[in-house]
Amino acid sequence: MVLHATDNGVSWITLNRPEAMNAVTWDQRERIIALLGEASADPAVRAVVITATGRGFCAGADLRGTPTARTDADGERVTGDVARTIRQGAQRLVTAVLDCEKPVIAAVNGTAAGLGAHLALACDLVLAAESARFIEVFVRRGLVPDGGGAYLLPRLVGPQRAKELMFFGDALAAADAERMGLVNRVVADTELAATAKEWAERLAAGPTRALALTKHLVNASLDADRTTALAAEAWAQEINMSTRDANEGVASFVERRTPKYRGL
Repeated sequence: MVLHATDNGVSWITLNRPEAMNAVTWDQRERIIALLGEASADPAVRAVVITATGRGFCAGADLRGTPTARTDADGERVTGDVARTIRQGAQRLVTAVLDCEKPVIAAVNGTAAGLGAHLALACDLVLAAESARFIEVFVRRGLVPDGGGAYLLPRLVGPQRAKELMFFGDALAAADAERMGLVNRVVADTELAATAKEWAERLAAGPTRALALTKHLVNASLDADRTTALAAEAWAQEINMSTRDANEGVASFVERRTPKYRGL
């Protein structure tokens, strides 16, 4: 249900339940989390792409795979079970993307709804096919957004736009998502895979540790004051200057040649 291959330094993670619009099961979620963790730890992996087969990127969580709610002696639902399920499920998946030490690209090939939208928006870069749509579907089911949606969306488009998307649950076309700043680039459906490959391989050829530190700085800055953010920036540069790639970058500049980064 999750295809995986590593090619030219890029880990390709592909959701493969097209008949279910790639709604994520518990097993799929655990596999994706594991693959992201492996990508962080493997020096041979220098970028990640998350995409899917079929017409849909991800229709959200597959609720049919959710554990049956427990009840107490009076037949009442056990308080705390839902929150625990969200923490251990959707939130862990989104956090795994945010915390991955390699740059992660979402190649959104179709509808991204609910958790599927948040999975895409947690990625560092988002490419969308022209046919892609983003839907904050929770309100249609009388639910509160989960999977980090109320954290991610306001930081991407501001609170007013985030509320509009979450209050109405309307489908957002790829072009409108790009205009709002949710998507980096919209491409023809037939060009999505090739564009994702081009971007990922460019990242894989870059200074991997510098990119990891840059990702951390940008993500952390959204919750930090200026003093904290600037201190983190200075220390990140201190750490980065101990890497081989930083030395190569400086040397190549002095020697007026193209740098050859090794990800170390």
